[in-house]
Amino acid sequence: MTRPLNRNRSLEELEHGRWPDPSADDTRLVATALALRRRPIGELTVEDIRLLIRQDIGVSHLLPLALEVLRENPMAEGHMYEGDLLSAVLASKPSVWAEFPELGRELRVIVSKLTGLPPDLRQSAKRFLEP
Repeated sequence: MTRPLNRNRSLEELEHGRWPDPSADDTRLVATALALRRRPIGELTVEDIRLLIRQDIGVSHLLPLALEVLRENPMAEGHMYEGDLLSAVLASKPSVWAEFPELGRELRVIVSKLTGLPPDLRQSAKRFLEP
């Protein structure tokens, strides 16, 4: 069963761990991810959620938020391309879906109804739907 979301807490608070501040040598991606871990999850944008899920950060807390977005708009996009949130979610590790089978079932329903997907996203969807 999915845990209730506490949208006022950051990933750092939810995961009970503070990561170090970015160093001068860190990339912009690393610095952004570190900053996003400190923001309340209820304030994260589609792009923020996409970026963090793609980097395998806070996935167990962010998947329910991602599914909320995908329920309304399966082709929601951050800053990359139409459907980039779905692409990030579909790329999540199988262990995530084992931990949250109800979210996996819901995503299967959403994905199975999609038509006309771009080739890369169609391949990701096919891999996700295969047993």
